[in-house]
Amino acid sequence: MVTIAIAGGSGNVAQEIIDVLVAAKKHEILLLSRKDAPAGSATQGVKWVKANYADPKQLAQILQGVHTVLSFIQDDPESTVQKNLIDAAVQAGVKRFAPSEWSSSGLEHLSWYAYKAESRRYLKELNKDKKVLEYTLFQPGLFLNYLTSPHKSSNHVHIMETPFDFNRRRALLLDGGDDERITFTTVQDLANVVARAIDFEGEWPVVGGIRGAEMSIRELMALGEKIRGAPFKIEKLKADELESGEWKSTWIPKLDHPSIPPEQVDMFSKIIVAGMLLAISAKAYSCSDEWNRLLPDYKFTQPEEFLSEAWGGKP
Repeated sequence: MVTIAIAGGSGNVAQEIIDVLVAAKKHEILLLSRKDAPAGSATQGVKWVKANYADPKQLAQILQGVHTVLSFIQDDPESTVQKNLIDAAVQAGVKRFAPSEWSSSGLEHLSWYAYKAESRRYLKELNKDKKVLEYTLFQPGLFLNYLTSPHKSSNHVHIMETPFDFNRRRALLLDGGDDERITFTTVQDLANVVARAIDFEGEWPVVGGIRGAEMSIRELMALGEKIRGAPFKIEKLKADELESGEWKSTWIPKLDHPSIPPEQVDMFSKIIVAGMLLAISAKAYSCSDEWNRLLPDYKFTQPEEFLSEAWGGKP
């Protein structure tokens, strides 16, 4: 048994992982939050701790005796909070650290992930001369769960629309990008892999790719049409128009992530959709398979199986 600290533990991906860790009853969990514990939130094996992320000294005190830190912090472009957390982890003698990744491998065109690039740089620099902190970048690609929108397909992940709309049988695609590839992983598989990674006795790989399945855009559209029983209406968008922000389509996916203020959802949705389509063309969502190889007995959920079940019997 070890103690695991989870920073940003009230977030929906964090909650999926906490559920798996709690069910395993192997470890003690410290849930770090800027807020006081909400009433009635007590869970056996989980201790809620109010943390001041601007104070590395206080964080280091909290992290005394912690073996592994999992971060789900959405940070400023300079990754100020996460750097404080890393410094505190080193000071407290933490063995393992997972920075706030949980998505793409590449970051090109994904401006809202600037803090991830800075965290990666900071950790690499930290270990430049000798290993100070063991860490891995958990990268599962795009959550397959998003393709069940508007229907919920996990306990906690907020289901958002994507450019691949299985519900209304339509898609926004980059012109000429049919052969670009995307790694899809269910959030359930991510949570199970993270739980196994905590128990893994070998050294964590720096790049921690998790590949549930990888598909080309062409294969994804064919699967969508097979599962939904009708052709998709596809609109092709030009790269230069996406880059300039001048693109037009008959619809725009609504990306109402909890971190986006409601009044800014429409504006950010257009920015994020353009960034996603360009990032796919830059292979940012094609992830490696380090954790697949380190955990060869784990069987990942495949897209056709998962989506057929999710869409079965739905109009």
